[in-house]
Amino acid sequence: MNASARRNQSPTRTVVFRLFAAAAVVTALAAPAAPALAAGWSSNETTTTAADKDYVQAEKHIEAGAYQKAIDLLTKVAERQPENADVFNYLGYTNRKLGNYDVALTHYQRALSLDPKHRGAHEYLGELYLTTGEIEKAEAQLSKLDSLCFFGCEEYRVLKAKIAEYKERQAALPGSDSSAN
Repeated sequence: MNASARRNQSPTRTVVFRLFAAAAVVTALAAPAAPALAAGWSSNETTTTAADKDYVQAEKHIEAGAYQKAIDLLTKVAERQPENADVFNYLGYTNRKLGNYDVALTHYQRALSLDPKHRGAHEYLGELYLTTGEIEKAEAQLSKLDSLCFFGCEEYRVLKAKIAEYKERQAALPGSDSSAN
């Protein structure tokens, strides 16, 4: 549109256009992000898991915090789909939530052996390492996520925040270097 056409444009039309543009920006910024159930899908997600009734029911149990029920169902799914990284990621997640850290580690490692780019498994493995006090290993998972997420991703942001929280808690403990101030 040239300059004279803009001058001849109706002021009402200009105001309406600006209001519409502002509303679109506000709507985009205010829209809640979909909550991550158990962060991250495989880099090569298939519809197999979404169509599996046990898998879908296990996700519902995870949302409800019924981790043992989810484990029972996911174990059945893993028997039918032994090459599904998402199933093993969820098995790691649910076992970690129940405090079964060695079992969780095994499942995360299995998920990553099936899909080395599985962002959710890298995030959750990092969280496991924080739980067991292995900050260097958690940071290594963050570094892997950084290389996988070219423009950043939710899994990277979540793990980065959890590492920062962990470091703050450690610094606040009696006897830590920074608590002496």
